[in-house]
Amino acid sequence: MKQRVKGLRQFVDLEQQRDWIEGKADLRDADERSESLEQRFKYAARFQKLLRRPQGEEVLAILGLYASCIPVPRMTERQYWSVSCLPSTSDKPLVRVNASWMELFTLYADGDDLRARFIVHLSNFTTDHSAVPDRVDELFLEQSVAAPGDAGYFFPRGEDMFGIKVRGSASIRKFLATPRALSAIRTFNLTHMNRGRNAYQASHCYSVADYMQAD
Repeated sequence: MKQRVKGLRQFVDLEQQRDWIEGKADLRDADERSESLEQRFKYAARFQKLLRRPQGEEVLAILGLYASCIPVPRMTERQYWSVSCLPSTSDKPLVRVNASWMELFTLYADGDDLRARFIVHLSNFTTDHSAVPDRVDELFLEQSVAAPGDAGYFFPRGEDMFGIKVRGSASIRKFLATPRALSAIRTFNLTHMNRGRNAYQASHCYSVADYMQAD
């Protein structure tokens, strides 16, 4: 019996995925998004509340940059990735991007500015590409942000897991513009989008996602 293909491999083969990670290929996305009006209205009030926050415009702008880390976003929206707006969790994020059962990217208020949390593979951020915690490439992390001390890290539970904290909009933007960091984020996102459908579909905010898919 032939095994059923799941995740992104239904839409993009592994060779295309590898080329996309390295920035060698643009993946053809769907022409239109599939949308639930009921789901859009469900989080409309939270979206308006986000817009009234001093960080609101910058949150949406940074999400627009982060969108380059999501493969074929229109084709996979909600089913394989989602973005939540002011989710009701104890850490009080402004927005959070998820895939499968995994948090990918979170933005928080930091005064009137922002701080971010990226979850990635540890092996993409060590000096020898191993998953050994004491080999974190701290020099690279320092060079990938705008000011000394803007990057920190932690170790989430799980094999080959690495959490990166970036403080300040300028440093978040620089981190997302750093080729090695961008490639690592794409790799991690593909890992989890390939694992199957997104468990957080019910919290997807289409109004926020609009800014991640603007032409």
